[in-house]
Amino acid sequence: METLLIVLLLIAWALYTAIRVKRNVHMLQLNSYRNERYFRWMKGTPLKAFRFVDLVPVLALVALPFSEAVSFYVMSAIAVILFALLTVMRPQFEEKKKLVYTPRVKRLLAAIAILYVLFAICAVWISSGDSFSMAALIALLTIATFIAYFFVMIANVITLPIESQINQYYFHDAERIVRGMPHLEVIGVTGSFGKTSTKHILKDVLSSKYNVLMTPESYNTKMGVTRTIREHLKPYHELFIAEMGAKQEHDIEEICTLVNHKYGIVTAIGEQHLETFKTLDTIKKTKFEIVETLPHDGTAFLNKDDENIQSYQQMNNVRTMYYGIDAEDLHYRATDISYSGKGTTFTVHKYDGTSAEIQTKLLGRHNIYNILAAIAIGAEKNIPLETIARAIKGVAPVKHRLELKKTSDKLTIIDDSFNSNPTGSKMAVEVLGYMPEKKVLITPGMIELGDKEYELNKRLGMHAAEVCDYIILVGKKQTVHLQDGLKEAGYPEEQYHVASNLQEALDVMRKVTASEPSVVLLENDLPDTFLE
Repeated sequence: METLLIVLLLIAWALYTAIRVKRNVHMLQLNSYRNERYFRWMKGTPLKAFRFVDLVPVLALVALPFSEAVSFYVMSAIAVILFALLTVMRPQFEEKKKLVYTPRVKRLLAAIAILYVLFAICAVWISSGDSFSMAALIALLTIATFIAYFFVMIANVITLPIESQINQYYFHDAERIVRGMPHLEVIGVTGSFGKTSTKHILKDVLSSKYNVLMTPESYNTKMGVTRTIREHLKPYHELFIAEMGAKQEHDIEEICTLVNHKYGIVTAIGEQHLETFKTLDTIKKTKFEIVETLPHDGTAFLNKDDENIQSYQQMNNVRTMYYGIDAEDLHYRATDISYSGKGTTFTVHKYDGTSAEIQTKLLGRHNIYNILAAIAIGAEKNIPLETIARAIKGVAPVKHRLELKKTSDKLTIIDDSFNSNPTGSKMAVEVLGYMPEKKVLITPGMIELGDKEYELNKRLGMHAAEVCDYIILVGKKQTVHLQDGLKEAGYPEEQYHVASNLQEALDVMRKVTASEPSVVLLENDLPDTFLE
């Protein structure tokens, strides 16, 4: 009977602990398996990493003063019931991006399981059948569940050498594939924002003449590009568009070393990921790794209207093409810009004197820059401007990046919920300002801006106050800086609402847009790691 109770206790404990482990592994995955970022998540949201409700099973120890035989059985039964209740009554999280059971996650889970099995064996060994030992067993198991965060972190450290070896094998294999295609030309795209949209537009333009592969979705890390090459790059591909993201110095340089790119685009540079970059100068230097690593016969394509791009002292003296709207001496310029609920129209002028009218479903000034980058590359690859214009007319908005959605006769949604940044969010609010209908903004603000997070979000609030008829902020703590911006701008309290979560925000939106035609801008959607 005693053995059966211990087995039941271990099963109930293991089931609930597996749930807590899964949650922590999910957070680790969302933080790119980097322990330093995983630690920052814990530090920023300690009550998510360590849930005090996980300590409830120690309540079983109230039976300890009973007689030895009674207390052993009563404590065991109570502990089993409490672990079972925690499992059944666990909170259901609405995950925007679910845990992906990649081979790495499976290896990590195996390492965590081994750590827990060893811990359980030691804990059971301590128990010799009396009530005091059972109390110790329950306490140890409860603590092990409570500190699941550390088990995941330790397992990640243990498996890191193995993962590094596996990643190096994949990286060298991808290098071999690229080197085996000497006629392949690679176009690298980077920037603080705009790179994914530019990549999609560029693919549609180049596909009018060439066989093109691009990195899918947001596969913009070293391993994401590696995976794309190993799984999708074929001998018949003529051009490969590689989106290149970065969280720290040399991230882009590593991707450039892999793909051996001939063309490099820098869309824009702004204050993003300051928690890891620390300074804007470091961001500039990192983004320009795509230019500094170009071969002597390569070409850089730069947004000359971007002051951070212009202020960088380029070292690599390669051929450089400039595009923009306002700057002087541009190779590709947009003029006669007009916006409507259907999209954007403008005229592009090439340095050789030719021009073409461009019509697009895409919204916003920053999308004009993205289109200009694609036009410049297409024209340099000898595609006529008229052909490029036809291709751009058919370009669909990238999901969650100023994506226009007509939900009814009275309501239009501008979905810009992916990865907001200071410049992009300002431009998105400007797009909202062009609309003739009632203007409503829903936002939780911006994240990963380091010491400037308060200042930049406050500035966004003040800018929104100039444009919006109604504002819905998501997260009472998260949006304090935005609230301060609205107050400083003198925005009426009755014209904004602070919601606890996105669902509440959408409920409020339906009420405030029910009586008249409205346009709602969804600006940023926080990842699971930042939800309150």
